[in-house]
Amino acid sequence: MGAGGTPWHDGRVSTIVFVHAHPDDESSQTSGSMARAVAEGHRVAVAYATGGEHGELPAQGLPEGETLVDWRRREAEASAAVLGVQRVAWLGFADSGMTGWAQNSAKESLFVADVDEVARRLAAIFDEEGADIAVGYDWHGGYGHPDHVKVHHVVRRAVDLAARRPRLLESTFNRDIMRSYFVAAREAGVGSDDWNPDSPQDDGNPLGTPEAEIQWQVDVSEYLAQRRASMEAHRSQATDIEAFLAMPPEVFAGFFGREHYLEPGLDGAADGGSGSMRRGWPFGE
Repeated sequence: MGAGGTPWHDGRVSTIVFVHAHPDDESSQTSGSMARAVAEGHRVAVAYATGGEHGELPAQGLPEGETLVDWRRREAEASAAVLGVQRVAWLGFADSGMTGWAQNSAKESLFVADVDEVARRLAAIFDEEGADIAVGYDWHGGYGHPDHVKVHHVVRRAVDLAARRPRLLESTFNRDIMRSYFVAAREAGVGSDDWNPDSPQDDGNPLGTPEAEIQWQVDVSEYLAQRRASMEAHRSQATDIEAFLAMPPEVFAGFFGREHYLEPGLDGAADGGSGSMRRGWPFGE
């Protein structure tokens, strides 16, 4: 049950709103859960806080008169189409860039926006959708990007402002799993020491969350094709996307066959996992 005893969903159908900082974030973080939720009959919407203004330009350049935001919005719509997402919404703030960039303090950047102002826009979407579940980010946005950290705070505030308070889940990376892949790659003589989940990320904290602190591990291994297609839709962001798509199938499956979520306030013994982590499906059971 949700706050105040309200149901998470009507019968078997839930409305789930995933909130992401930039177009393409959904492809690497929650696209498996989005595709699975749609396949199981739930309504899925995605809200982007920014237009990804400081992302990479497409290799072929932009058509005359078109901005990078225009391009990335089309990529987001293409990703939504392959995942089956029923609504794509935009909160209308500008990409803040990485920690310490001058763009952090730009007038329209998400970083300097008032949390309540952003949250009111998001809460309006929750209300329009009748959201049963809202999905944000962990406390440091997974890897410390200023916009991801801001989304964490905005989603929590929007949940409080919504007319019918949705259940809150927060996407995170399982640091222990990521470490195992890093160690295996190093022992095999491949990969790079430049990427280490235990090293300081954008805000100085290690990547994601230790497994012992994670509430949910979700199996999305049947939806790897959709995850790959979602990434394909964001080809302009070549540095990350090309690296993901170049992974051998077994490595791609290892990285992207599971997704992880925190559920603030959820306690209890784990079902087959360490710490408090459950291996299950938290979306509208």
